[in-house]
Amino acid sequence: MLHQHTTLNCNGHLIDLSQPLVMGILNVTPDSFYDGGKYEGIDNRLLLVEKMIKEGATFIDIGGMSSRPGAELISQDEELSRVIPTIEAINQRFPETVISIDTVWSRVAKESVEAGASMINDISAGRYDDQLFATVASLRVPYVLMHMQGDPKSMQNRPEYKDVNLEVLDFFIEKVGELRSLEIIDIILDPGFGFGKTVEHNYQMLKDLHVFQILGLPLLAGISRKSMLCKVLKINPSNALNGTTALHMIALQQGAKILRVHDVKEAKECIQLWQQLEEV
Repeated sequence: MLHQHTTLNCNGHLIDLSQPLVMGILNVTPDSFYDGGKYEGIDNRLLLVEKMIKEGATFIDIGGMSSRPGAELISQDEELSRVIPTIEAINQRFPETVISIDTVWSRVAKESVEAGASMINDISAGRYDDQLFATVASLRVPYVLMHMQGDPKSMQNRPEYKDVNLEVLDFFIEKVGELRSLEIIDIILDPGFGFGKTVEHNYQMLKDLHVFQILGLPLLAGISRKSMLCKVLKINPSNALNGTTALHMIALQQGAKILRVHDVKEAKECIQLWQQLEEV
């Protein structure tokens, strides 16, 4: 196995990933699958961020465009109007917090970093904007590379793979090569649970998540309250916290270094219990 990459340089904040960390989700969208429209207004968003920080979130991931199955792309202007005031407010109130911007557009990425974000989380792997990789390189911030088959509007229609783990790994190898050629140093891999995968594909990836460690890069698991839980347990996202925590433990045992979550306290407790298990 390659030497594991265990630090991230987030605009001068050196983040140690030798132990797993939590990324709290802040959706400033009207239509996200779990919390769309829940956090209207800057004050409500700051209250949530304060809660997540107190509970142990290292990163706050801000999304201005829903990527739930069936979602449509929105204009960059609309996305910017949602995320920039939020980033500025968080950066002013909680300057030590690492803000990640969840976007597929180079302009949104650039203006978000200028406003105070210091990480880019891209579900599209540069597919929608051919300037995104070059922009990430120029901004010199960490980049979350995610696998998605198809696009949000149609990705869950009939996803097919001969071998989901092998195909996602091949995708990562190719894209990491592109990013490295642009001298992008800090890359995080997200296999994209729920993005163009069936329930079976998702569990195959989770069961063998350690396979992706071959690239020596930190793994991010985005499982929180997703349909891979709800379909198996026959519940809705609001009842999926217990299932989320159960799968978070599996992800940690399989090498995940960042848990991207709606519920920070529970994810943090899961990490503490995993750490205790590792020490025995």
